[in-house]
Amino acid sequence: MKNNYFGVIMAGGVGSRFWPLSTTEYPKQFHDILGTGRTFLQSTFDRLKKIIPVEQIYVVTLEEYADLTLQQLPEISENQVIAEPSGMNTAPCNLYAAQLIHEINPEANIVVAPSDHVILNEDIFVKKLEIALKESEEMESLITLGIQPTRPDTGYGYIQFIENSKSEIKKVKTFTEKPGIELAEVLYKSGDFLWNAGIFVWKAKTILNAFQQHLPEMFESFQKIKHPLNSPEGKEKIKLIYSTVQMISIDNGILEKADNVFVIPSSFGWSDLGTWKSLFENSEKNDESNVKNGKHILTYNTKDSLIYTSQNKAIIVDGLEDYIVVNTRRALLICPMDKDQAIKAFVSDLKLNKGEKFV
Repeated sequence: MKNNYFGVIMAGGVGSRFWPLSTTEYPKQFHDILGTGRTFLQSTFDRLKKIIPVEQIYVVTLEEYADLTLQQLPEISENQVIAEPSGMNTAPCNLYAAQLIHEINPEANIVVAPSDHVILNEDIFVKKLEIALKESEEMESLITLGIQPTRPDTGYGYIQFIENSKSEIKKVKTFTEKPGIELAEVLYKSGDFLWNAGIFVWKAKTILNAFQQHLPEMFESFQKIKHPLNSPEGKEKIKLIYSTVQMISIDNGILEKADNVFVIPSSFGWSDLGTWKSLFENSEKNDESNVKNGKHILTYNTKDSLIYTSQNKAIIVDGLEDYIVVNTRRALLICPMDKDQAIKAFVSDLKLNKGEKFV
């Protein structure tokens, strides 16, 4: 059965909400932010290979990160790196990966996982994947893992499911992709919604059928490529395709529209660590409820704050509460903890006003 199991790690994002550590030159998935000795990408790979053969795990990333991916994952071959010519959100990359894998094995059953998640209980995670893989093998289902929300976060999709059986797999009633803060608060307070963890399980032919139905123009564009997608000719054709396809997420393009979407409510110590605040919430704190990452940090009259440095320099912080302080070689960030969602906008402004050398 495992001969049909394939993995796809999505590792093309820049992670601008983790600026200034995460930059376009060296995004967060290639960092060991938690100090575990393994980067986010490597940790994701380690989890998937517990259930999927190493030679059947693929990484989708941007062309400029292909070499970095191979450096960090020496166990995989060059053909296992699916290099996108440009970032066009998650729908095109999922179609690209599904079609390429379908060419290799038409019966492929795929686990899709972002590269930047933290999962504390990997045994439970693997069990949930086994349930999902068995279901998708037998049914034409698009399956996602759902997490109980802990706050009204605008960075996640929200899933409402139909509680009509004792089965672990629930039919999705509504799927809302990354709401604004007001709607996020409503969904969170209702208690009826799960976060979409962005971890999907589906057969290659099932997701391809969904693209054909819900994003037909994108599907037809890829179908015009007559060469194998991992051949030199196929890769050249992909560059032309990517200049024309719609920039859209898999959530908006497929999951909100499809009627065969299911969710498995899950609890395995999950966080996507999408922001500095989420890192703060998932890190061990000292007596002042501060998180410090650096050898030479002193704090006074400071609490509930994160102080992070990638440099071997002394940092002294006095009089802060609920703040983020991040120091790197090129930049310094100081902002209130509750403004962590605005960091992406800060980076856009910085790029516009000061150029790309800092981002």
